[in-house]
Amino acid sequence: MKKILGFIALLLMLLPFMVSAQSFKLPNDQEFQKINFELINNLIIIPVEINGSKLTFVLDSGVSKPILFNLSDQDSVQINNVSEVTIRGLGDGEPMKALSSQGNAFKLGKAKNYNQDLYVVLDKDINFSTSLGIPVHGILGYDLFRDFIVEVNYSGRSIKLHNPSLYKHVKNRKSQTLPLTIERKKAYVDGAVLLKDEEDVPVKLLVDTGSSDALWLFHAPEKGLEIPEKNYEDYLGRGLSGDIFGKRTKVNGIKIGDFELKDAKAAFPYRESFGSIQNWGDRNGSVGGEILKRFNMIFDYRRGTVTLKKNGNFKAPFQYNLAGIELQHNGLRYIAESIADFTGVVRDDDSTFGNVQILLENKTRLSLVPEIIVSGIRAGSPAAEAGLQEGDVILAVNGKRIHRYKLQEVLKLLNEKEGKRIRVLIERYNTDLMFSFVLKKVFD
Repeated sequence: MKKILGFIALLLMLLPFMVSAQSFKLPNDQEFQKINFELINNLIIIPVEINGSKLTFVLDSGVSKPILFNLSDQDSVQINNVSEVTIRGLGDGEPMKALSSQGNAFKLGKAKNYNQDLYVVLDKDINFSTSLGIPVHGILGYDLFRDFIVEVNYSGRSIKLHNPSLYKHVKNRKSQTLPLTIERKKAYVDGAVLLKDEEDVPVKLLVDTGSSDALWLFHAPEKGLEIPEKNYEDYLGRGLSGDIFGKRTKVNGIKIGDFELKDAKAAFPYRESFGSIQNWGDRNGSVGGEILKRFNMIFDYRRGTVTLKKNGNFKAPFQYNLAGIELQHNGLRYIAESIADFTGVVRDDDSTFGNVQILLENKTRLSLVPEIIVSGIRAGSPAAEAGLQEGDVILAVNGKRIHRYKLQEVLKLLNEKEGKRIRVLIERYNTDLMFSFVLKKVFD
């Protein structure tokens, strides 16, 4: 699956927003609002209501203002006080036109802001629902972290927005509270990476819950940040201003406070992807969801602290794309299956995509299901060497017809473990073809 971390790890260079008094608040006697989330590709997906419309957003600590995008013909949302602006984010493309909107009502449970600014991106290419497998309409970050003490429970799949005036910090011997630097509406934490010779290289990292990757580092030999010899060039994601490419590799370890993770995934994005950013200051990279999900966290922007506690994900192996194949949804398709004794029309209410099944008298069931295609393939990977190509429609993996699986589940089937043989049935130019390959380590 094509990563969307580039898009979500936004460092927007935006035209000035008109300043207005705005903040999220809870009822005076309410200590916190709990919100359950889905964790998809290491990203926190939360429900957000905007001017009465129920939408789905990524909680992204790397973004300063909410951004609304991917509005289809089926989506209806009113936005207020609109003007046109030009925005630029990560990527190697040109700036794009967007809408600036003020005075919008945002609701997350009983947490409400009736005067919220937002941006609306009109480019239809900014659509990450196809890569995540569920509708996602935007990103929301700094305003929540500014107004609440935000507790992120990755293991329990929930966040709590605590009323700062009622919250009491409780010390726990299993957790550690670290300084959090807030600069230009973004949060940074100090750490260290272990590169060659196990030497600690101090780094200042953007804390980016909206990045699905583990660690991004900026190539800076003068600071000891050299790209390890074992690496490969890859697509890292899409920013608002275009695609992001770089080198994927791994580091011997990363330290944050007293916590250390060995053999961590890392990427070194190319500088061309950051044309909109003139000065990095003392920042050395970003820490994203694949590392952050290993902790339960409490963000307190007002005090400038973050509290980390290891959870059950801490020792989980880092996720590598062993097959070298990326997938995405590509609309819908009909499939025909033989059935027993039923006729009629059935709607599968449990389906994420609202499958419609038509049961015909000749004992054949037609089902409208998502089409999953190969959207990218890594040169030299097992899938590429076997002959798979971009645009191939995935029909089955190891004998399992994939139309009853979610996109993330199909990716898991394709990347189970090193040494496993994978058989993929695909459709290419109306012909079914079978390919077979063995999963192998990306780095020995």
